[in-house]
Amino acid sequence: MKLDLLLRNADIITMDADRPRATALGVWQGRIVGFDGDLDGLAASEVRDLDGATVTPGFIDAHCHTAWFGLGLAELDVSGARGLDQLYALLEAETAVDPGAAGSAAAGSAAAGSGEGGGWLMANGFSQHHHGGAFPDIAVLDRITGGRPLFIRHNSGHMAVVNNAALRLAGAQSPSFPDPDGGVIVRDAGGRPTGLLQETAQQLIQELILPYSLDALEDALDRATRHYASEGITSFTEAGIGGGWIGHSPIELSAYQRALANGRLHARAQVMPVLDILHGLDGFGTGLDTVGLDLGMASGFGNDFLALGPAKVFLDGSLLGETAAVTEDFCSHGQRDNTGNRGYFQADPDQLRDRIEAAYAAGWAIAAHAIGDRAVDLAIGILADCTAKYGRRALPNRIEHASMVRPEQLAALAAAGIAVTPQASFFRDGGDGMTESLGTARLGWAYRAATFLAAGVTLAGSSDRPVADGSVLKGMQAFVDRRMASGGVFGNPDERLTPFQALAAYTTGAAAAAGTSHIKGALTPGKLADFTILSGSPLTTVNIADLRVLATAVGGSFTYQADAPPAGPTLQQPLTTTAPITTVHRGTP
Repeated sequence: MKLDLLLRNADIITMDADRPRATALGVWQGRIVGFDGDLDGLAASEVRDLDGATVTPGFIDAHCHTAWFGLGLAELDVSGARGLDQLYALLEAETAVDPGAAGSAAAGSAAAGSGEGGGWLMANGFSQHHHGGAFPDIAVLDRITGGRPLFIRHNSGHMAVVNNAALRLAGAQSPSFPDPDGGVIVRDAGGRPTGLLQETAQQLIQELILPYSLDALEDALDRATRHYASEGITSFTEAGIGGGWIGHSPIELSAYQRALANGRLHARAQVMPVLDILHGLDGFGTGLDTVGLDLGMASGFGNDFLALGPAKVFLDGSLLGETAAVTEDFCSHGQRDNTGNRGYFQADPDQLRDRIEAAYAAGWAIAAHAIGDRAVDLAIGILADCTAKYGRRALPNRIEHASMVRPEQLAALAAAGIAVTPQASFFRDGGDGMTESLGTARLGWAYRAATFLAAGVTLAGSSDRPVADGSVLKGMQAFVDRRMASGGVFGNPDERLTPFQALAAYTTGAAAAAGTSHIKGALTPGKLADFTILSGSPLTTVNIADLRVLATAVGGSFTYQADAPPAGPTLQQPLTTTAPITTVHRGTP
């Protein structure tokens, strides 16, 4: 037997309790063969001496928005603006560069070019917390853009800012235009829209832009997953495709299939179709009107590289947008009076229950977006009832974010076998704003980590990118220190994780939440050879975020090397070497 790849002289953290550390690792046909003495006497087509560099299981981002992130890389990024004057200046500069452009990758439909002043101006990364809590003045936006329609996505994804040209195209300028179910068109005292759209109200504008073309989506996936590879990410879960306000095309899965076939998908993908796109099916013999995808496809369908995950359903909104369904009022702050504001559900709870049960009965696991503790109550109740009635699914049920969890909800989550995906990446840029909205009395419920683990709840590391910074190394450090931009510790300091627990969140924990522990998450003989090579150990370094990713491999093929040119080899073109030994030194793999 001849190995395809042999790593030696490495500090290998396997995350396998039976064999936690090793110094050599062998790969054959995309799988791990063994370690150290297991490899004695075996030759290899490629040998890499890592000079003591650290190898971990490949990082897994259990909740992100990859297509959205990739599209955003080709749009105007306003996340760096501080103060509305800087935001306005960025918009003015963009319109000056190309006043008739179609918003880069945004022009996915004929409607995208139908604005009075040309194509759409697309921007992303806005947060009112970067501007003292203020939102853009629609009159100023109109002056800057003229007749060109504008769409600025809030960094939470749960709000957007538009101008009057966009509202005109949607027919939503009138004070009498009704708010859609689960959304709000924010208006001034005179009933005129301010340009701020919350939750499902965004769809009024998005429907004018969608669908994005398959070419644009494939390009976005290529851009996004190349970036993932540079950060050590080998697998991810795309949290919502195909429809709703989070999807980009009704045939979005085709873009993933094309990207994979063309060697442009540089990390393994589990994709969650939004519940909205499931349609009526019969033949399941449940006595219930079931919903699903044609041919009876359900969670778990696919292969090791591209598979269907749970069905994604939104129960409520966001903490940053103060639209999450909570049991106590959001705190009043600044000029904002939050008396009576407890957020809202995105649909009638009974309707949500019926729709979720119909999908579950057809074989779908469920990923319920629930931010506020009132939404977490609803999610636990529905998922526990579905499990009791129909049994467990092939993949775990999940609560996405689980941002506000009361103490008594912890045991209920564990008993129901529900995995959670809280984002440590929110602490730095969003922690101060969430602290202001929640107040100190219940802040200890926010974005738990250590108490999830203590209660026996599966905790998956994730970023919600592009809502927050997607760097896994920064995410691990955030789990460890919970630092906010102000320097304080977010929430309860006792929720901080150890470095080992933080690494586990992005490896074994994320794999368990995705239902893929049998093939990934730990470096174990027989599992996929997905690994990340780091400049040092995340278990012992002072600041995990200071580590560098030296190389990333998926199935033993390198998707990223720090010294390789940007357009390096893809998974369909495995890295090979003509020399019998390739030496990788720290800092220069």
